[in-house]
Amino acid sequence: MTTAPAAPATVEFSEHGLAVLTIDAGPLNLYTAQLHEALDAALDEVEAEHTRALLVRAEGKIVSGGVDVGLFAAQDGPDRAKVLFDRMLALPNRIAALPFPTVFAAHGLCLTWAFEVAVACDLLLATDNAKFGLVEKVVGLTPTMGGTQRLAARAGVARAKEFVMTGDRYSAATLERWNVVNRVLPADGFDEAARAFAASLAEGPTKAHAATKEVLAHFERGGVDEANEHITAIAADLYRTRDLPAAVRSFLADGPGKATFTGN
Repeated sequence: MTTAPAAPATVEFSEHGLAVLTIDAGPLNLYTAQLHEALDAALDEVEAEHTRALLVRAEGKIVSGGVDVGLFAAQDGPDRAKVLFDRMLALPNRIAALPFPTVFAAHGLCLTWAFEVAVACDLLLATDNAKFGLVEKVVGLTPTMGGTQRLAARAGVARAKEFVMTGDRYSAATLERWNVVNRVLPADGFDEAARAFAASLAEGPTKAHAATKEVLAHFERGGVDEANEHITAIAADLYRTRDLPAAVRSFLADGPGKATFTGN
C-alpha cells in the first residue's frame, strides 16, 4: 500500500476566521507548477470561507530556496516565457487583492518567489535570523512576480535596485530598517507569535481593515490627492456593516475596547 504525497500547500481555519496557509514542499520549498496549483487551490478555500485574515507560513528549515530553475530551462523563447511569467505574477497579485489583512511569517531563508509573495502581503513578520533575497541575476533574469516594484513601494527605488542588482541576502533587521519587514521577533516561539498576531487581526474590525487597504491602494496609484477623492465614500460605506454601529453602541454603553467584531 502506498501513501499519497502530502499536498505542498494546505490551509487550516480557526474559529475566529483566521486562515493559515502553509507551504510544505520540502526540503527547499521551491516554486514549481505543482506548488503553484496547490497554492491556488488553497486560496480557493480561503476565498470560499468567511475568512477575516490570512497568515502565510512555511514548514522546514527555510521558507524557500527559490524557483525550480528547470522551469526557466523549459522556455524556448520570449512568447512562451511570458505565459509562464504571467502565471507566476498572478499568484502574488491574487494575494494582494484579498479584502482582509494578510500576514507573511518568515522564519528563515526567504528567496525569490517567496519574498515576492511576502511583500504582496500586507504585513511581514520575520525572525531575527531570517534572510531575504531576490537572486534572479544568477541566471540572467530579473524578478517576475512583482517583488521589485513592491519592494520599491516600501523601501524606495534606490533600495530596490540595490537589492535586485546585487542579489545579496539581507537580514531581517536591515529590511525592518528599510520599512520592508514590519516586525522582527525572536526565533523561539515565532510560529506561535505569528499566529497570535494574525488572529488578533482576524478578531478585529476586518471590514474596516478592508477599507484601509482600499484607501491605501488609491494612495499607491495616485498619492494623497487620489486617496482623498475616495476616503469619505469608503468610510461611509462602513455604515452598511453590522460591526460599525454595534461597536459605536458598545463604546457609548461600556467604554472603549469592549466591542466584539464578526466581520460582517
